[in-house]
Amino acid sequence: MTTAREIMHTGAQCVAADQSLADAARMMRDMNVGALPICGDDQKLKGIITDRDIIVRCIAEGRDPATMKAMELAGHLHCVHADDTMDAVLHKMEQHQIRRIPVIDNDRLVGMISEADLAMGHRDGQRLTDQQIIDFMDSVYMKR
Repeated sequence: MTTAREIMHTGAQCVAADQSLADAARMMRDMNVGALPICGDDQKLKGIITDRDIIVRCIAEGRDPATMKAMELAGHLHCVHADDTMDAVLHKMEQHQIRRIPVIDNDRLVGMISEADLAMGHRDGQRLTDQQIIDFMDSVYMKR
Protein backbone atom coordinates (compact mmCIF):
# COMPACT_ATOMS: atom_id res chain seq x y z
CA MET A 1 0.00 0.00 0.00
CA THR A 2 1.35 3.42 -1.00
CA THR A 3 2.26 5.83 1.82
CA ALA A 4 2.64 9.58 2.04
CA ARG A 5 6.42 9.13 2.07
CA GLU A 6 6.30 7.67 -1.44
CA ILE A 7 4.30 10.54 -2.93
CA MET A 8 5.53 13.57 -0.98
CA HIS A 9 7.89 16.19 -2.30
CA THR A 10 10.95 16.20 -0.06
CA GLY A 11 13.06 19.23 0.76
CA ALA A 12 10.22 21.44 1.92
CA GLN A 13 11.50 24.57 3.62
CA CYS A 14 9.80 26.38 6.45
CA VAL A 15 9.30 30.06 6.93
CA ALA A 16 10.01 30.94 10.57
CA ALA A 17 6.98 31.88 12.63
CA ASP A 18 8.47 35.33 13.33
CA GLN A 19 9.49 36.08 9.73
CA SER A 20 7.53 38.69 7.83
CA LEU A 21 5.00 37.94 5.12
CA ALA A 22 7.26 39.83 2.71
CA ASP A 23 10.00 37.29 3.53
CA ALA A 24 7.51 34.45 3.00
CA ALA A 25 6.44 35.89 -0.36
CA ARG A 26 10.07 36.13 -1.51
CA MET A 27 10.68 32.54 -0.41
CA MET A 28 7.62 31.39 -2.36
CA ARG A 29 8.83 33.26 -5.42
CA ASP A 30 12.38 31.89 -5.18
CA MET A 31 11.19 28.30 -4.66
CA ASN A 32 8.32 28.61 -7.16
CA VAL A 33 5.73 27.37 -4.64
CA GLY A 34 2.35 28.64 -3.53
CA ALA A 35 2.52 27.58 0.11
CA LEU A 36 5.07 27.36 2.90
CA PRO A 37 5.00 25.48 6.17
CA ILE A 38 5.54 27.66 9.23
CA CYS A 39 7.99 26.35 11.84
CA GLY A 40 8.78 27.62 15.31
CA ASP A 41 12.17 27.99 16.97
CA ASP A 42 11.95 24.29 17.88
CA GLN A 43 11.70 23.47 14.13
CA LYS A 44 8.29 21.89 14.73
CA LEU A 45 5.45 22.57 12.34
CA LYS A 46 3.17 25.37 13.54
CA GLY A 47 1.06 26.15 10.50
CA ILE A 48 1.01 26.75 6.77
CA ILE A 49 0.68 29.93 4.76
CA THR A 50 -0.35 30.32 1.13
CA ASP A 51 0.20 33.06 -1.42
CA ARG A 52 -3.56 33.60 -1.31
CA ASP A 53 -3.42 34.15 2.47
CA ILE A 54 -0.89 36.93 1.97
CA ILE A 55 -3.03 38.64 -0.67
CA VAL A 56 -6.45 38.24 0.94
CA ARG A 57 -5.66 38.43 4.66
CA CYS A 58 -2.83 40.96 4.59
CA ILE A 59 -2.59 43.15 1.49
CA ALA A 60 -6.34 43.35 0.73
CA GLU A 61 -6.94 44.36 4.35
CA GLY A 62 -4.40 47.20 4.09
CA ARG A 63 -1.83 45.57 6.35
CA ASP A 64 1.91 45.76 5.79
CA PRO A 65 3.53 42.48 4.68
CA ALA A 66 6.91 43.81 5.82
CA THR A 67 5.75 43.96 9.44
CA MET A 68 3.07 41.26 9.65
CA LYS A 69 4.47 37.92 10.83
CA ALA A 70 3.86 34.55 9.19
CA MET A 71 2.41 33.07 12.39
CA GLU A 72 -0.37 35.68 12.34
CA LEU A 73 -1.88 33.87 9.34
CA ALA A 74 -1.16 30.30 10.43
CA GLY A 75 -4.77 29.22 10.96
CA HIS A 76 -5.75 25.62 11.67
CA LEU A 77 -3.13 23.10 10.65
CA HIS A 78 -3.87 19.87 8.84
CA CYS A 79 -0.98 17.48 8.31
CA VAL A 80 -0.32 13.79 7.76
CA HIS A 81 2.32 11.37 8.96
CA ALA A 82 4.92 10.00 6.56
CA ASP A 83 3.67 6.45 7.07
CA ASP A 84 -0.03 7.28 6.54
CA THR A 85 -1.60 5.45 3.63
CA MET A 86 -2.55 7.45 0.57
CA ASP A 87 -6.19 6.62 1.30
CA ALA A 88 -5.80 8.43 4.64
CA VAL A 89 -3.97 11.35 3.00
CA LEU A 90 -6.58 11.74 0.29
CA HIS A 91 -9.39 11.48 2.82
CA LYS A 92 -7.91 14.30 4.92
CA MET A 93 -7.32 16.51 1.88
CA GLU A 94 -10.82 15.85 0.58
CA GLN A 95 -12.47 16.29 3.99
CA HIS A 96 -10.88 19.71 4.50
CA GLN A 97 -10.85 20.66 0.79
CA ILE A 98 -7.14 21.43 0.80
CA ARG A 99 -4.72 21.21 -2.09
CA ARG A 100 -1.45 20.95 -0.17
CA ILE A 101 -0.63 19.14 3.03
CA PRO A 102 2.55 18.96 5.13
CA VAL A 103 4.01 15.54 5.94
CA ILE A 104 5.60 15.01 9.36
CA ASP A 105 7.70 12.29 10.95
CA ASN A 106 8.50 12.44 14.67
CA ASP A 107 6.87 15.89 14.83
CA ARG A 108 9.27 17.26 12.19
CA LEU A 109 8.44 18.39 8.67
CA VAL A 110 9.78 15.89 6.12
CA GLY A 111 7.86 16.93 3.01
CA MET A 112 4.74 18.30 1.38
CA ILE A 113 2.09 16.72 -0.79
CA SER A 114 0.42 18.89 -3.41
CA GLU A 115 -1.99 18.26 -6.24
CA ALA A 116 1.00 18.05 -8.56
CA ASP A 117 2.56 15.31 -6.40
CA LEU A 118 -0.70 13.36 -6.58
CA ALA A 119 -0.79 13.69 -10.35
CA MET A 120 2.88 12.72 -10.71
CA GLY A 121 2.39 9.75 -8.38
CA HIS A 122 -0.48 8.61 -10.53
CA ARG A 123 1.33 9.10 -13.82
CA ASP A 124 4.77 7.81 -12.87
CA GLY A 125 4.01 4.75 -10.84
CA GLN A 126 0.28 4.23 -10.94
CA ARG A 127 0.47 4.52 -7.13
CA LEU A 128 -2.92 6.18 -7.17
CA THR A 129 -5.86 4.78 -9.04
CA ASP A 130 -7.89 6.72 -11.56
CA GLN A 131 -10.80 6.57 -9.13
CA GLN A 132 -8.74 8.06 -6.29
CA ILE A 133 -7.75 11.00 -8.50
CA ILE A 134 -11.34 11.49 -9.70
CA ASP A 135 -12.70 11.38 -6.15
CA PHE A 136 -10.07 13.89 -4.98
CA MET A 137 -10.83 16.30 -7.82
CA ASP A 138 -14.59 16.01 -7.30
CA SER A 139 -14.27 16.60 -3.58
CA VAL A 140 -11.87 19.53 -3.66
CA TYR A 141 -13.15 21.34 -6.75
CA MET A 142 -16.78 20.43 -7.21
CA LYS A 143 -18.19 20.87 -3.68
CA ARG A 144 -17.39 24.53 -3.14
